[in-house]
Amino acid sequence: MTPRARFRQWWQNRLPLTDTWELGQRNIYILPTRAGFTFVGTLIVMLLAAINYQLNLGYALTFLLAGAGLVSMHLTHGNLRGLTLHLRPLSSGFAGEPVQLDVVLSNPGRERHGLALRFEDRRQFGPATAWCDAPTGGQAGAQLSFVPPHRGWHPAPALVLETLFPFGLFRAWTVWRPAGRALAWPQPEHPVPPLPHNASTAGDEHAMHRSTGSELDGVRPWRRGDTMRQVVWKKVARSGELVSRETAGTASRALWLDWSEAGVAGTEERLSRLAAWVLLADREGLDCGLRLPGRELPPQNGDAHRRAALDLLGQWS
Repeated sequence: MTPRARFRQWWQNRLPLTDTWELGQRNIYILPTRAGFTFVGTLIVMLLAAINYQLNLGYALTFLLAGAGLVSMHLTHGNLRGLTLHLRPLSSGFAGEPVQLDVVLSNPGRERHGLALRFEDRRQFGPATAWCDAPTGGQAGAQLSFVPPHRGWHPAPALVLETLFPFGLFRAWTVWRPAGRALAWPQPEHPVPPLPHNASTAGDEHAMHRSTGSELDGVRPWRRGDTMRQVVWKKVARSGELVSRETAGTASRALWLDWSEAGVAGTEERLSRLAAWVLLADREGLDCGLRLPGRELPPQNGDAHRRAALDLLGQWS
């Protein structure tokens, strides 16, 4: 580990993990920029010239510009002071795909300009910067994204909020370690392999073995292939979601997606294939269950079940 990386790790370990970060005197830092150092150097030259040539107007101009610089430092620091940063919950996604960080900036005071949100470690997460202005007594949003390289839990990267407002002579910034984490699902296998043959009959005990009929058992989410006569239009009018009648003759048969039937070697390869099967079963509108060593998810369908299955695959170890 390089000295720079060790210093970054030591520095970040001093900061608390929190999804809400209030900016005050103790967590805002400020230093002159390159333009600021040039400005100071120019003032020194002007002061020496005024002393050497006894120029009263030179003294006045030098001290006038110095006062403007001090006011600029105060304004730059105040552009961050009082803000509150909040990270919204992170959504799950597939490994190798961007995960969005949605940050809300709450401003209880006057309008703030030229706010820049970026990653603290630019080498690892890239140089992307989100710019925004915070309205008076309102809120502003800023979004960044990072790519988790593998499945599993990934902590939100450390962030930096900085500003050069108003003149760019000083840079004020704060370093924030959000507590949020994002779950990366296994990358589905491509092309998608066909579902195992025995999976289509392994859920017979889940289906209801009754004679074909039209007796109404209940309703279920609409699936591709349902006829218009099966749609419960009264419920559609109330909820706005398509649902179909579930009759004894149309009771679905469950699919079991089993770890032992993945047919590939290697843990990540098996998880990748199971993820592809989960997505395929969801597209086909099939009830599917998931069996992993020591874990089992009962057969069901729908978006919530699909996410639960992918979450289980992403967290499995």
